[in-house]
Amino acid sequence: MAALPATPRSQPGLLAVQPQRRKRCAACRRGPLPLLVLEDGVPRCPDCADLGHLVFLPRGDTALTRRAREESGLSVVVVRFNRRKGRYERQGVLVEATGLARAERRCLADAEVRRRRRTRDARRRAEQDARFAEAFAAEIRRLFPGCPAGRAREIAAHASVRGSGRVGRSAAGRALSEGAVVSAVVASVRHVDTPYDRLLMNGVPRLEARRRIAAAVETVLRGWREAEIESAG
Repeated sequence: MAALPATPRSQPGLLAVQPQRRKRCAACRRGPLPLLVLEDGVPRCPDCADLGHLVFLPRGDTALTRRAREESGLSVVVVRFNRRKGRYERQGVLVEATGLARAERRCLADAEVRRRRRTRDARRRAEQDARFAEAFAAEIRRLFPGCPAGRAREIAAHASVRGSGRVGRSAAGRALSEGAVVSAVVASVRHVDTPYDRLLMNGVPRLEARRRIAAAVETVLRGWREAEIESAG
C-alpha cells in the first residue's frame, strides 16, 4: 500500500484526508475510501474512526463554515494533497448535522446584512485596486517616459489583479519597487512586442525562447526609456 504524503502539522485540530489513490480501511477493509483518517500511520474509514455521524460541508461559504464549526461539538478539517503545489489544501469540514442545520438558520437570518457588507467590501477593494493601478501606471511612466499612457495603464491593470499572484501583487509590487515595475513592463513587452508566444507554441523551450527575443525586448525598453514623454496616451 503506497504511503500518503505526511499530513500538515500546521492544520489545527482533527484532520481527514481525501486520498488521491485507492485506499482501504485498516480496520474493516472497506474501500476504496473517498475519505480517511490516519491513526498511527494507517488509514481508517470515518465509521471506524468514530466520525461516521458527521456530514461534509465543502469549502466556499466562509460564514457557514465558521458557524457550523461553532455549532458542532466535533468538527474535522478535510484536506487533499495538491501534487503540483506540493502541499495539502483545505477542501471543507466534517460537522454534526444538527450543528450544520443551526448554522444554516443563522446564516439565513442575517443574509441581507452580510450581502450588504460584501457589497461594501467589494466596492472598497475595487477603489483600492483602482488607486493602486493608477500609481503603478504612473511609476511605469516615470521609469519609461516613452511608454504610451494607455499601454502603461494596460500593464499596470494586468500586473495588479488581486489574487493573480502576478508581480504587482507581490510585496515588492505593492511597494512600487523599481524591480517589480520593470519586471511587469518586461513581461508585457515579451508577450506583446516579440514573437515569444509563437516560439513557445512551436515547442521552443522557455529559456531558449527568452534568449532569442532578449535583444528585441531591450530595444523596446531602451526606446521607452530614452523617448520624450508623449503628450497624449
